[in-house]
Amino acid sequence: MIRRGILCNILFTALLLLLPCGAGALRVQAAAQAHAASVSAASAPTQPVPTQPVQATLAPATLNDDPAHPAHAEHWVDTRLYFELGPYNEARSVAHAGQKPARRPVTEAQWMRFLDREVTPRFPDGLSVQNVYGQWKGAHDTAPHRGRSKVLIVDYPESPENEARIDAIRSAWKQMTGEHSVLKVTVPADISF
Repeated sequence: MIRRGILCNILFTALLLLLPCGAGALRVQAAAQAHAASVSAASAPTQPVPTQPVQATLAPATLNDDPAHPAHAEHWVDTRLYFELGPYNEARSVAHAGQKPARRPVTEAQWMRFLDREVTPRFPDGLSVQNVYGQWKGAHDTAPHRGRSKVLIVDYPESPENEARIDAIRSAWKQMTGEHSVLKVTVPADISF
């Protein structure tokens, strides 16, 4: 029991040294003192250890005074654009009945050039890209089109200028690849950095 009590006191002391000062630290200190008293007391080991709830304090935003990454932003949106790169299975790259011939798949190098030339200059403050598998079926298709795709995720202040940037990216992809569409999903976003 004595070893366990010494170890607990060492751990709680270390915890106190790591926590910032303030109300949360005082609650932890009170809980540590209560725990140390209960360990050193000659009580039965089956009795519960009295503790008080620990209140966590949040650290301030690390990007203060950065207008591109505010601590909290209102009227922002999250836009996801879906770009088809080519068929999921190269053996199925033939066109479906009544469709135009299948185009050549977009390579990773071509995607990166597109990202560098068309996307990053329009949204230099940040974006994300995910590799995805997708499928869709047209009204006259008997089987779904299955494709490798990229999803571009951009969060930005809602404005006509930013919407025009998104539309320019979609148009550039259609022109580069011959695709008829780029799926766009835009939703309001509660942003905090």
